[in-house]
Amino acid sequence: MNPCDRFGVSEEQLRALVAEGLRAGGDWCDLYFEDTSYHDLLLRDGVVGSGGYHVDYGCGIRVLKGEKTGYAYAESTDYQSLRSAAIAAGSIAATVAPFRGGQPRQTSGCAGPFPQTTSAGPSLLRSRGWLRSAEAAAVSTPPVAAYYNELLPWEDAEVAGFIPFLKRIEAGIRARDSRVLKVVAILSYSVSDILMYNSLGELTTDHRPLGSISVQVIFQQGKRTENNTVSRSLRMGAEFVSDAVLEDLVSRTVEGMDARFEARRPKGGQMPVVMGAGASGILLHEAMGHAFEADFNRKGQSIFSDRMGQRICRPGINILDDATVPASRGACNYDDEGVPGQKTYMVTDGVLTSYLHDRISAGFYGVAPTGNGRRESFRYNPIPRMRTTYMESGPDGTREDLIASVKRGIYVDQFANGQVKIGEGDFTFFVKSGFLIEGGRLTMPVKDINIIGNGPQALADIQAVAGDLRIDEGTWTCGKEQSVAVSCGIPSVLIGNLTVGGE
Repeated sequence: MNPCDRFGVSEEQLRALVAEGLRAGGDWCDLYFEDTSYHDLLLRDGVVGSGGYHVDYGCGIRVLKGEKTGYAYAESTDYQSLRSAAIAAGSIAATVAPFRGGQPRQTSGCAGPFPQTTSAGPSLLRSRGWLRSAEAAAVSTPPVAAYYNELLPWEDAEVAGFIPFLKRIEAGIRARDSRVLKVVAILSYSVSDILMYNSLGELTTDHRPLGSISVQVIFQQGKRTENNTVSRSLRMGAEFVSDAVLEDLVSRTVEGMDARFEARRPKGGQMPVVMGAGASGILLHEAMGHAFEADFNRKGQSIFSDRMGQRICRPGINILDDATVPASRGACNYDDEGVPGQKTYMVTDGVLTSYLHDRISAGFYGVAPTGNGRRESFRYNPIPRMRTTYMESGPDGTREDLIASVKRGIYVDQFANGQVKIGEGDFTFFVKSGFLIEGGRLTMPVKDINIIGNGPQALADIQAVAGDLRIDEGTWTCGKEQSVAVSCGIPSVLIGNLTVGGE
């Protein structure tokens, strides 16, 4: 099947639309076609009583002219609607005020507000060979990567067949803990077919499946209640709904609940913190990853804007943003500008070696794009975004070795409700679960504490990295003006000095 047929356009029309976008003098034009279907089922009180289905369909058209960006979209792909959007995007790019730098520094967590990026000058983009006449460009298709597959396409699965699966999740949880008061489970899945075309004549397609299950449970012991939420999300087909996933969700839901009911708030202060492997990677994503996104650095808003090529942590530490982790929620065969998915080392052997670039920031810095141009849907302009962000395993033994080296400190393995100041690098995270470390051993379970620190200082204070990297497979969603699916991970890490907000 010709990839254009899904959207009812021809290759000749794609070339014509780009020409229309550039007619007002633009330097670059790209088209982003999307056909996404979403499904979800919700179990509450033992009954799957609601479900949802909707489709998102349309095309976004972007035109760059110097330092100006014009963007328009159509919710239909008939040629006249697309032509009107192309003309509008070209007109906007020809008239909007250019970016001049010096914007206010931003404060954000994953759900916080961020500015949209604007384009670099055409000379920089042309110097990398990324702009040329659309009329002269022949249609070409980049090689196809395959970081996710559907063994059982979601479209071929019976939705009704998922209902017993959700009921088995609740039954398994209740069978393992008599304190269960309430269970809510949500199964959601989506399938996106994407077509991208640009001024280079590159025609790129991607088929993106995504399955997710989230389980929230309320436990009651006497007059006290505690809750736990676990999730799993992978880019694969309906084979995702498996006994292995069910067992994982059930086990993690009830795990550690005795400690949750026993947990107390410890005395606070400055102390070493051991971060557990896996979900603690959200701190890496928030406190460091956002500050490495190139739009913040290009605009001078990031604490790392002038640190390229400098040592920012001890030798041996490598921090990556990776589109190539198979089936990961953050995997990308291509980003949303048609750039192939790739593995990007932001920190190599302790030295800052790369920001995360879309085509615009790459042109500004005179480097190749890293495949980080991402968008929520065809209604949004692409901007630099993370994919799967993690730190590689280190040489310092096991988690237990790190804990044994601490006389008094805190061990944490789940964070929530983080906030980061991109400009200053200061962060605050609420700890969902953890333990006091005394004499090299885990002792009292702790709760209701915050971890407070500074991103660059925390990187510099990393004293040990264990060899137990784990990529977390939860339903991580990053909000930076728009929402995209991401993942994160980290090995067990010892940070020598952070502020713990306790009693």
